Amino acid sequence: MTETRVPVPTLERLAIYLRVLLDAHEAGIQTVSSQEMEQHSGISAAQFRKDLSYFGEFGKPGVGYSVAGLIACIERILRLDEEQPILLVGAGNLGSALVGYPNFKAHRLRIAAVFDNNFVKIGRPFGDLVIEDIARICEVNARIGARLGIIAVPAHAAQEVADALVEAGVTGILNFAPTILRVPPHVHVRNVSFLQELAVLSYHAAADALCVNGQAARGGHDGV
Repeated sequence: MTETRVPVPTLERLAIYLRVLLDAHEAGIQTVSSQEMEQHSGISAAQFRKDLSYFGEFGKPGVGYSVAGLIACIERILRLDEEQPILLVGAGNLGSALVGYPNFKAHRLRIAAVFDNNFVKIGRPFGDLVIEDIARICEVNARIGARLGIIAVPAHAAQEVADALVEAGVTGILNFAPTILRVPPHVHVRNVSFLQELAVLSYHAAADALCVNGQAARGGHDGV
């Protein structure tokens, strides 16, 4: 099985397939077809088969795909077959929501430590954790060994936090701050921008409304 040079969109779709398969497994379903995956994921059956082809041969003609087997394979590809500890920096409202997010456990993801630089917060409980001083991040991660980190701080503090995460050994960062981070080539960053996503949705919603209104106007004119 080869996992080199896999396109990022393929990895994103694998995460979607995994969610669908976990739901199927919970419902007691043992096998699925590519057409059923299309129905539940919104991704075409052909694309589903192409994405899997990066990693080998799966499924049996006329039988479909083993739900349990495919879950195990995708979890192995995404390195979710063992627990992945995460460092969270930012003990504010967003950080609190992330600590309480229930779906981390289903994917063997665990926020193992939370950090902040506010001395009023340091040492206080935060969910099941205690807020640590960001100055101790290297010391704490020497014990935890996390490779993943989440930045949930204001934009002006995000670069300094990213530098601290990299120094602590983190190589994958999920960035909620509305700013572009500068990191070494071996560190991967995924940016989560609510504003960007809402702006795109705003455009589509307005365009669809114009289209509908335009059709209605033309319909009214034709009926005169």
